[in-house]
Amino acid sequence: MGSVAYPSTFMELRWVTKRSKKDKNNNNPKELNLKPAATIPVYISTNPSDINPPELRELFTVCNHSCYRFPRLDPEEPVDVDKLRVALSHSCALVSLFSRPHDCFETDFVGDIESTELSDDGSKKEVPLLGNLMDRLMPVSPSNGKLVGFGRAVSDVGLTASIYDVVVIPSLRRLGIGQMIVRRIVRMLTSRDIYDISALCSKDERLFFEACGFGGDILNSTTMMYSKTVATHFGDDQTVKRAGRKLLLVPPVREPFASLNPNDSQS
Repeated sequence: MGSVAYPSTFMELRWVTKRSKKDKNNNNPKELNLKPAATIPVYISTNPSDINPPELRELFTVCNHSCYRFPRLDPEEPVDVDKLRVALSHSCALVSLFSRPHDCFETDFVGDIESTELSDDGSKKEVPLLGNLMDRLMPVSPSNGKLVGFGRAVSDVGLTASIYDVVVIPSLRRLGIGQMIVRRIVRMLTSRDIYDISALCSKDERLFFEACGFGGDILNSTTMMYSKTVATHFGDDQTVKRAGRKLLLVPPVREPFASLNPNDSQS
C-alpha cells in the first residue's frame, strides 16, 4: 500500500459488554442485578473480501434499512444484490463487524444460562449453554461469525467523502458498535488526507451521528433526491429509466447540431 493508504491490518478483535434485560429495565440502584454482564467478542474487518452481498442484504432487511431513498417508496423492496455488489466495489471504505451467532440474541442471566435464538419460522427457541459450548469456545472470525454491523464511505479520493448505510443488528445496539464502525471509517478517510466528511442519515439517526462528532456545515446543507417520475411529469423529450419499482424521467441525450457546411443545401 502507499504511504497515505490505511494500514495493512484488516482486522481487529474487540470486546463489548452486553447487559442483561433486568439491568436495562431496573432504574433502582438498590435492586440492580449484581450478576456480571456478558462480555462478547466482536471482529472488525476493513477487508472487502469479508463481505458477502447476500448476507449484507439480509442485514439491511433485519435492520429495516433501505438503500432506496426515493420519496414515498411503498412498499419497500430489498436492494438488488448485483447493484449492491457494484456499490461495494466502488466504495472507498468498507467496515464490517462480526459476532458469534449465539451472541446476536438476548441472553437470560437468571439460573442456568440459556441463549434465545430464532427458529426457521421466525419464532424464538431456547438453547442450553452446553448445546453450543463448542461455538462459544471458538474465536470469532468472518468465516464462522455472523455479520452484525456494517458501514461504508464513498469518496472522490481527493476532497470529500460521504458515509452511508451504517447499520447494527437490533439485539446488539446501544453497545457502542455503531460508533466503532463510524470511527473506523473516519480514521480510514483521514489517513488519506480526506477531511471533508459528511454522513447521510435519517432524522432518527441524527443524534447518533452528532454523538460521533458530526454537525451542520457553514452552508446549512440538506440532501435532495432526484425524483422526477412518470407520475408527476410529462413530456415527449424525456427518457424513462427504471429505478426499482419507480420509473424516473431522465433528460435525453441531445442530438448533434446540424452540419454548418455552407455547401449543404438549404431548405
